[in-house]
Amino acid sequence: MDKSLEKSLTLWLKQQQTVCAGYLKLTVLFGILTGLCLLAQAYTLASVLDGLIMQQLSLLTFYPELIALLSLTIFRALLAYAKESSGFIAGKKLRAQVRQTVLNKLISLGPSFINTKPAGTWANIVLEQIEDLHDFYAKYLPAMMLAGFIPLIILAAIVPINWLSAMILLVTAPLIPLFMVLVGMGAAEANRKNFSALQQLNGHFLDSLRGLRTLILFHRQQAEIDKIANVSNDVKQRTMSVLSLAFLSSAVLEFFAAISIAILAVYFGFSFLGHLEWGSFSLLPPTEHRLSLFSGLFVLLLAPEFYQPLKDLGTHYHAKAKAIGAAESLVTLLNIQDSSLTSHITTSLIASSKASHTKIDLKTWELEANNLKVFTHDGECLLGPISFTISGQQKLAVVGASGSGKTTLVNLLLGFLPYEGSLKIQGIEFNQLDLSHWRNNLAWLGQEPQLFHGTLMDNLRLGNQTLSTEKAWELLAKANIDDFVSQHPLGLKLSIGEQAAGISVGQAQRIALARALSRDANVFILDEPTASLDSASADAITQSLTKETTAKCLLIVTHKLSQLGAMDTILVLEKGQLNSSGSYDELMAQNGLFCQLNAQTAYDIDLQTSLGLNS
Repeated sequence: MDKSLEKSLTLWLKQQQTVCAGYLKLTVLFGILTGLCLLAQAYTLASVLDGLIMQQLSLLTFYPELIALLSLTIFRALLAYAKESSGFIAGKKLRAQVRQTVLNKLISLGPSFINTKPAGTWANIVLEQIEDLHDFYAKYLPAMMLAGFIPLIILAAIVPINWLSAMILLVTAPLIPLFMVLVGMGAAEANRKNFSALQQLNGHFLDSLRGLRTLILFHRQQAEIDKIANVSNDVKQRTMSVLSLAFLSSAVLEFFAAISIAILAVYFGFSFLGHLEWGSFSLLPPTEHRLSLFSGLFVLLLAPEFYQPLKDLGTHYHAKAKAIGAAESLVTLLNIQDSSLTSHITTSLIASSKASHTKIDLKTWELEANNLKVFTHDGECLLGPISFTISGQQKLAVVGASGSGKTTLVNLLLGFLPYEGSLKIQGIEFNQLDLSHWRNNLAWLGQEPQLFHGTLMDNLRLGNQTLSTEKAWELLAKANIDDFVSQHPLGLKLSIGEQAAGISVGQAQRIALARALSRDANVFILDEPTASLDSASADAITQSLTKETTAKCLLIVTHKLSQLGAMDTILVLEKGQLNSSGSYDELMAQNGLFCQLNAQTAYDIDLQTSLGLNS
């Protein structure tokens, strides 16, 4: 990973700590109190052992000290628990904040952007990668601060007793973070590659599950198993590479800590044997030139604890590398507006806090597009330049061959794509509108409507939470699905599985249409509402839609052109450009692209009928 990128990601991670700054400070405070408690423990224990061994005092003499030692042990355990708890809460708050920010960003970018990656990839980013930020805030940041405080506190306690011991600790301490960095170099890049491999595996596996029936029908299950095995092996190798770095880092830290403590032990051993008689200030009794047992025990008890914060920092350094690897995808997503859009587009449509949030009256309105261009989030032009006008009570159809830009126009009007040029409603630029207010007055049906796990009534109430049973049956009748539901034993309690499992595509389409009609909307935007239906059902639903949207705006995208006689205006798109526009009769009289599309549609219907598919 590029060093500048790694630094920018680290800076971003540290900037996010404001949401949990209070708990991070508490974590550090509890850690410092734990260190002070440790000093008191070491002092008490060294005093007791010195009195018992060197002064031959009775154990009963140290009864208060033993009670104090037990109390300090319990208090230190409570402080350690409080430190871990506050660190966990800090990580929890941070994860919740980042996850909400990411979800808000995905909502603002819309389905057109989300569909650029498999669902498994998004699940990995939103769930696993955000979870991998936890240890950075719960453990690494507190450990980094405590690694500066605790050793200095211990040094301050040791210097008055033995300056040479303090010097040994001071000289050897930098070796641990130095080798920690050397061994951990490249850990962030290894984690980034591991996350990338996990995203690929998640997306591939989820797509395989969803397409399992197709794979079996085409006898491709073994080939798919081999692909998943290859991707899994790649993830396994990358995971083991990350783990090997973590284990190597821990081993190096333990080695240098052990060497440093061994140097201290050798020094004290020679001092007690009388071969070394310097290094002590002799500020504490006894006032001999040689070290006392108390001094040696006190320093040796504190030596492991001196290195412990540094070892903790080394242990959690892996959490930093992990967080940096996870942050790359998150930062790329959150910065997409600044980096991918503004460099290509002068006027961007993005639902953000920077919008003016202007509300309009959607009962009497007019939409006017002038030299309108619509772009992907990467700046690629999908549609335009086109110009057209829609009035508040107009029936508008958008037709064209696949890939001509019909769904692109729908996604723009839903507020999910950036644009350039002018798109005004009642004279107000579209990117200045309050998108929440605009969407609350829309009823939308997509090409592939989503029904969720639950009852049929649950799915209908996604459009209107106060929907009554009577109104539900009325809507089902308008969507030409009431006969199927009434004949089912469960009726409105019919259970629908994930991805509309348990019902046909056409039935799911009509239930989703009933859900769209349940909304008290002024604008209906329907993308291929009759795509999966036979001609008779499609004609019935088209008539129902025309009647239901009287005095309201209806924008419909369709390939079935014979049903558009009731439309006020039809826009004919070709390769992202507006080919022609007018009423059904006007376009038929022109004998242009619309006539060709109409003839092709009639041929397709005849072919389906002859094959027995139109039923």
